[in-house]
Amino acid sequence: MSRYSTGEIPDSCDVLVIGGGPAGSSAATHLASARIDVVLLEAARFPRNQVGESLIPHIWKFTDGLGVSEKIEREGFVKKAGGVTVWYGRIRQLGFARYGYNRPGLHVERDIFDDLLLRHAESSGARIFTEVAVRRADFSDPDRLVLQYIDKRDGQGAVNSVRCRYVVDASGHRSFLAGQFGTRQTVSSRLQFLSIWGYFRDSRYVGEDRKSHSMDELGSARPVTFVLSHEDGWLWHIVLRDKTSVGLVIHTEKTQGMKSADREIYFLDTCGRLPYLRELLDSAQYIPDSICYRPDYSYYSTDICGENYYCIGDAGAFVDPIFSHGVQGAFFNAAAASLAIRESLQRKQNRRRYSELCKSRMQQFYGFSRAMALGDFGVNGVDTGLVKNLMKTLSPLEIALVVDAAIMTDRSEFILRMVEEAGVWPGCRESLNLTDHGTIPVLEL
Repeated sequence: MSRYSTGEIPDSCDVLVIGGGPAGSSAATHLASARIDVVLLEAARFPRNQVGESLIPHIWKFTDGLGVSEKIEREGFVKKAGGVTVWYGRIRQLGFARYGYNRPGLHVERDIFDDLLLRHAESSGARIFTEVAVRRADFSDPDRLVLQYIDKRDGQGAVNSVRCRYVVDASGHRSFLAGQFGTRQTVSSRLQFLSIWGYFRDSRYVGEDRKSHSMDELGSARPVTFVLSHEDGWLWHIVLRDKTSVGLVIHTEKTQGMKSADREIYFLDTCGRLPYLRELLDSAQYIPDSICYRPDYSYYSTDICGENYYCIGDAGAFVDPIFSHGVQGAFFNAAAASLAIRESLQRKQNRRRYSELCKSRMQQFYGFSRAMALGDFGVNGVDTGLVKNLMKTLSPLEIALVVDAAIMTDRSEFILRMVEEAGVWPGCRESLNLTDHGTIPVLEL
């Protein structure tokens, strides 16, 4: 079986998916499993580097639906127990098991994880073509879209097109359709961030016992995702199987005018001076040239669904990743869009209705994530009514997890307000399962 197809790209299909990340590969799997003719075009060559290595246990219900959980388990990614934050000196710990989760979170190498999902989509019947970049969508005939692409596989860059009935934009940060439509909006929040991240060998990591551990203890001491606030924003420390991801999420003005070499100096200097992080990295070696950079970290599109198109995952919106909602959101969006397309193919007369329902669900998840991560309330595309309705569908333990996760930072006010206004937990400002270690430096690093 091809990995990935070196053959001729078909000139037509039912659904064209743009992008092979978790959103695109998941949509392709859902659609192909329903015997829908789906073609996926991905601009990059896989495997490819990507950020977002921390996954929460919520992903398993989606991977179960995709039929890919067993493959993920066999890969042997690092299992994580929860998270520890040091937010302006206050140390708090959250463990997933306390909220009824009997399956772990994961720390994954995204090149391997994403490649696994894309291969699964291909094995499910989707036709996958990498190194093929879509550059224009023609919507002049609403029943037969024409997508122009550049085929870079042979190095010639031949231009061609494929016709389809529906298009799923899972192009990630590129936001292909939002760019073409002019609907991508930069957030109007004071919390505008960018990210710089890199990788280290032989870093120590924080375990669920809040002690520092060496890499050779990964099999016996389960790690947590470690988050630390600092004067310019916050950072993550995520241990993987053979390296550690460290990322700085900082205010956009901090690196204005910096060139790539300056950003690397700033990154390494910051890592070397921040408490806790400098101890974890004391004996670690920075992997040369591993610095990555992403500007305009938070954005959203005002037009994510239509009768014949769906913008899912990061192509529709991106939120500060502090609570590791990104991949979960990609899976959620893919499932919702795939269902809408399946129903639309059977009942074309209702396809506008299906797209509106899908849009509402995706905006609901986006609003929830943004309210938690950045404390936005009724701005930047957050529909508070939708978020409150989502709250009403959650179990008491899920609400407790939402509240406790929010309390781990200083951005919790609006999400707590929505929980209270939804009437799902009037006493939400009192944590039930969060371990609060106060300002005592109990981390043994």
